[in-house]
Order: sequence, then C-alpha cells, then structure tokens
Amino acid sequence: MELTVYLAGEIHSSWRDEVKSLVKEKNLPLTFVSPQTEHDLSDDIGEKVLGEQPSKYYRDDAASSINNLRTQVLMNKADIVIALFGEEYKQWNTAMDATTAINLGKPLILVRPEKLIHPLKEISQKANVVTASVEQAMEVIEYIYQ
Repeated sequence: MELTVYLAGEIHSSWRDEVKSLVKEKNLPLTFVSPQTEHDLSDDIGEKVLGEQPSKYYRDDAASSINNLRTQVLMNKADIVIALFGEEYKQWNTAMDATTAINLGKPLILVRPEKLIHPLKEISQKANVVTASVEQAMEVIEYIYQ
C-alpha cells in the first residue's frame, strides 16, 4: 500500500530531504507532495500566469490564489500530512496548512520543538500525533506498515 504524504512546513531548510532519506533507508512506499518550495516561483506565479499586477498587494493576492489552489489539490490527494514547525522562520504557512489538514480530516503529524509547545498548544491538541523530530514522525508512519 503506497501512501501520499503532504510535507507542510518552512521551505528554507533541507528537512524534506531528511524525510526522504529516512524513507529510503526504511524502504517505505511513500510518495511526497508539498507546498511550492521554490520561493521565487511561489512569489512570482501570480504575475507569471495573470500578468503584471498594479501593486505589491495585488501581486501577493494573485500569487496566493494560485498557491492556495495548488495546496488544496495536493492536500486533498494526501493520505497523511506532516507539518513541521521549525525554530528559525515564521510559521504562518505551516499553521495554515496544519489547520487545513485538520479541517479536511486528514491524519496530521505535527513536528515541533520543545520551545514551541506553548504557542502551538491548540494545533498540537488537534493533531493526531505530535513529535519532537522528523525521525519520530517517520517512526509513526513506519508503524502503519508493521
């Protein structure tokens, strides 16, 4: 049985590569989807598709509508969502994706460091599983196959 996993979370580190490496080591039948991880493309897609916008507000609005459509399609196809909250970057998109997963009834594994326990207490309570590391999240998924 192959599962599709949506990897929600910040795009500026290599955590997704770490997940894929662990999956390869464990030989798990998983396919991955995620938000657009090419930052410039994510910011530019609205004008790339719809043409130049009159201001930064409309530029962001155009890009957001296309990025949100992409996220909705891919998350709807996912069997599981892993939402990683890192320590370095603001996590608005991760919070939005985790909440979307909860609202869609998607199984959600939340990965968050100890220092974010308090700020993420409500989302953590709604997640199916909360882990402190990507390794623990992968152990949870591995358990599905045991």
